[in-house]
Amino acid sequence: MSDRFKQGDATRTRTLGEAHVARSKTTRDGFNGPFLDLLTESAWGHVWSSDAIPPRQRSMVTLALLAGLGNWEEFELHLRATANTGCTRDDIREVLMHVAIYAGVPRANHGFKIAREILDQMEKSHD
Repeated sequence: MSDRFKQGDATRTRTLGEAHVARSKTTRDGFNGPFLDLLTESAWGHVWSSDAIPPRQRSMVTLALLAGLGNWEEFELHLRATANTGCTRDDIREVLMHVAIYAGVPRANHGFKIAREILDQMEKSHD
């Protein structure tokens, strides 16, 4: 296990939360293991672990890209991770406004629908 992998695993856990990472590790097998290693080392070890931009901004960029591409399952995952990255409800609204202009109103509209549901759930669970 490389240092970059270890760093990626720590960043992934800090960003997505221990519960999510623990659950995802139960799905690891001989088929998807190499893919999960690639994600941990590259996405989490190289990109998310970089200190070039802070987690809040990285989270905003990620949400914009995922919404713009219509990757809703990953959008939901990273939306929940905003509790750990410092990205606010206002930040998310602004991200989706950008998505509307640069990627299309239907993508932003669906992103707003998902965001409202998940953010409301997250707020209720903190009450």
